[in-house]
Parts: sequence; structure tokens; C-alpha cells
Amino acid sequence: MLTEAQIAEHAASVERDGYTIILGAIAPDLVDRLLSEVDRLERELDVKPAENLFEGTRTLRVYNLLARGDVFAEVPVHDHVLPIVERVLDRGCLVSSLSSIDILPGELAQPLHADDMLIPLPRPHVPIVCNSMWALSDFTEVNGATRLVPGSHARDHAPELGASIDTIAAEMPRGSVLVFNGSLWHGGGANRAGERRVGVAMNYCAGWVRQQENQQLGVPLEIARRFSPRLRKLVGFGIYKGLLGHIDKCSPADLLDGSGPRPVVGVVR
Repeated sequence: MLTEAQIAEHAASVERDGYTIILGAIAPDLVDRLLSEVDRLERELDVKPAENLFEGTRTLRVYNLLARGDVFAEVPVHDHVLPIVERVLDRGCLVSSLSSIDILPGELAQPLHADDMLIPLPRPHVPIVCNSMWALSDFTEVNGATRLVPGSHARDHAPELGASIDTIAAEMPRGSVLVFNGSLWHGGGANRAGERRVGVAMNYCAGWVRQQENQQLGVPLEIARRFSPRLRKLVGFGIYKGLLGHIDKCSPADLLDGSGPRPVVGVVR
């Protein structure tokens, strides 16, 4: 568990610089299990690179991971990461998407972007997206570590496509996690090494923002029923501030559990 002082320090870094890095956040055993599952999925799904610059022509991506393996349920609720995200957003935050990103040798740098660019709000604005990148391999400047523009989350515009902008590489050893404001300008780096760069992108959004991946349809109910109470709320089987997301004034958790209607709308939690 992170201490209150550590949570506050990381959250302050996200507020000031737009990002923070939690060194050694993930136990080696969990890193091993996640990497093994990513490798399995890439083989079984016969994953191929996309044909566009944004997703990468030499990058393997697997989406909707919560529906694809039990180990991925440990990611959104991890106690070395989620408390920081909750401090940046609030406890009503949601899982927006969970995917793997495997940058292969020879990949070019991804265009710089902000993850909340599609949301039509004037910039800068309150944090509405808080994302994280879990390093399942070492992230170096040479093998494609995520590139960042520190402080760019406070600018009044998004980056122009193809613009030449100075960046830093979010270098971090295997088992570390990068957490950043969704307004921060960033992009995957070019992989000039002879090794892959593998990460898991665990993305969150505010409870009142539409999720990037539709969790309620993407995750089969029989899988969601096995989730912990906290993860159920994170994927959307809950109510935001006592109102948003209800079904006939009841929590969608009632439909998941079959526990019967329990009117809760109007009760701020």
C-alpha cells in the first residue's frame, strides 16, 4: 500500500508536470503473469500490426483485456496505482480501456497526442482522464519509451499532427508504472533497439465521461460477476454521485447480482 504522503506526492506531480512514475510498483510475479498472458493472446488471436501511424505498423495491440484473462482483473484495482488515480479524478472514476501495447523493433514514433482530444471542452480543464502505462519490460529511450511533453496538460490547445516538439522519454525499469493526465501531450517512442517494448495501458476516466471501451457489453456478465465489488464499480456497475448510471433508481449492480431492486438514487455516496 502507498502511504498518504506518497499518494499526495505522486498526485502533486501529476498536477504540476502532468505525469508521475511509480518505480517498482508491480511485483515481479504479477509482471511475469501479465506478460505471459499478453504473449498467449498475441499468439491465439494471431495479432498483426495495424495499417495506420497512430496504432503503429510494427506494434501489436490487444484490446478489451478484462474479458480475456483473469489476471487482468488485478490491474485496475492495484493499490500502488488506483489511489493516485482516485486523487487525480475521484473515487467515482471508471475504467475507460485496458489494452496491451507491444512495440516491435523498427517501429516509428507515434504522433504526439492527448488522450482527451475528442472531448469538446475548452483547454485547460479539470482532469477528466487519467491514464497509466505499466512497464512489462524495461522502457528506454532507445526501445520506444513513451515520449512526454511535461506541463503540456496546462496548455490551451492540443498538439498539431506532425509538429516538431521537444519531448522527454519516460524511461523506467520493468515493473514501474507511468501515471499521467489525459491532457498531457505524449506518444509511443521509436524502437531503435533489437528488443520489444511491452506495456499495458490501463486508462481511467471521470465517472461522468463516456468510457473509451464499452465495458458493459465488452465484458461478458459471467466474467463481471467474478469481479471484486470495487472493480465492478470501476467498469460501470455502479452509480456516480448517487444518480448517474441508475436503472429505475437502482444500481446496475442489482442486475449483475440478481439481488433485487434496492433504490439508491438520491443518496450521495
